[in-house]
Amino acid sequence: MKNALWFVSFVASLGCRTPAAVSPRTTAAAPSLHELKWTPVVVSGAPQARHECAFVESGGRFYLLGGRREQPVNIFDPATSTWTEGPAAPMELHHFQAVSPPGDHRIWIIGALTGNYPDEPPVPQIYVYDTKSNVWSTAGEIPAARRRGAAGVSYHDGKFYLAGGLTEGHSGGFVPWLDSYDPATQTWTILPDAPRPRDHFQAGIVGETLVLAGGRTSSARTNEVLTLTIAEVDLYDIQKGTFTTLPAPAGNLPTRRAGTSTVVHDGLLYVLGGESGEQKPAHNHVEALDLKTGAWKILSPLHTGRHGTGALVWRGAIYTAAGSANRGGGPELSSLEALGANPR
Repeated sequence: MKNALWFVSFVASLGCRTPAAVSPRTTAAAPSLHELKWTPVVVSGAPQARHECAFVESGGRFYLLGGRREQPVNIFDPATSTWTEGPAAPMELHHFQAVSPPGDHRIWIIGALTGNYPDEPPVPQIYVYDTKSNVWSTAGEIPAARRRGAAGVSYHDGKFYLAGGLTEGHSGGFVPWLDSYDPATQTWTILPDAPRPRDHFQAGIVGETLVLAGGRTSSARTNEVLTLTIAEVDLYDIQKGTFTTLPAPAGNLPTRRAGTSTVVHDGLLYVLGGESGEQKPAHNHVEALDLKTGAWKILSPLHTGRHGTGALVWRGAIYTAAGSANRGGGPELSSLEALGANPR
C-alpha cells in the first residue's frame, strides 16, 4: 500500500511540472521600421534621373513617371531588382502626386503642371497610364476653374481627392481648394476649403481621414518660393465633410519643409525628404504621424536627402527613388533606397 501511494504521489508531482523540453517557444519579434535604417537598393539598369516626378506601385512593380522635361516611364521589378524602360510620356508632366487605386492596373495623374519655371500652367487633362498595355490615354478634363498642380491627391472608396495646389506655377496662385472626382461617373465635386492654402506637398488617407501635412505657399513674384513653409497639419473627415487642424505644437510637422513624399503604412502617415529655404541640401528627414495620439515620431533619415519625387509601400517596406539632391532643380537623382526591405 505504501508503495502504491508513493507512486500516485510521484505521478501527481510530474503533472505539476513543465519539462524544459516542452517549454513554449519564443520567437523574436521582427524589428519595426522605427528601428531600421534606410538602405540603398542594388539594381540592374537605371532609370532616367529626374525630379518633380511620381513614384508609384501597381501590380507588384514600381513606376517612375513624369518629371521636368518629357520623360519615359521607368519600371522597376522588385522580384529581379531590375529597371526597364516604358513608353514616353504624352507631354511634359511635372509636380503631381500620381495614384494607382487598389486593384486597378492604371496610374492616374490628376492635377499637374507643365512648361518651364516659373509660370508653369496647369494641365487641363486627366492622364492615365495603363500598366498592362503600356499605353497613355486621357480620362476627361479638370473643370477650368479648378485646374492646378503641385497638389496633394489621394484615393478612397471610389473617389480621388485633390487638395491645395498652384494655379499659376511657382509664380503664385496657391489655393486651399479641396475637390473629389468620381472616375466611374466622371463627376467633379467641389468640397469645403482647407483651413489654409498649401502646395508642394502630398496627401494621404488614414482610415476615413484625409491628412494634409507639409508644403508651402510658393510665390516667385515676391521672391518667396522656398521660405513660406507650413507647420500646421489639416485633417478632412471624409464622412462628416469637415476640416480640423491638429493642436500645436505636438501636431505640427516637426521639420517644416515642402517638396515632400507621403505614404501611409500600418496606420501611420510618413513624410519623407523635402526642401526649404533653411538649407541647400534636400532634407533627409523622415517623420511619422500617429493620428491616434496626434503626435509625430522621428525615424531614421534617408540615406540620400531628396525632394520632388514620391514614395511607396511594398511588402511592409517603404521605397523612394529619384528626386533632386539640392533644393530647387539639381542635381537630379536616379537612386533607389528602402526602409525595411532586404536590398539585393
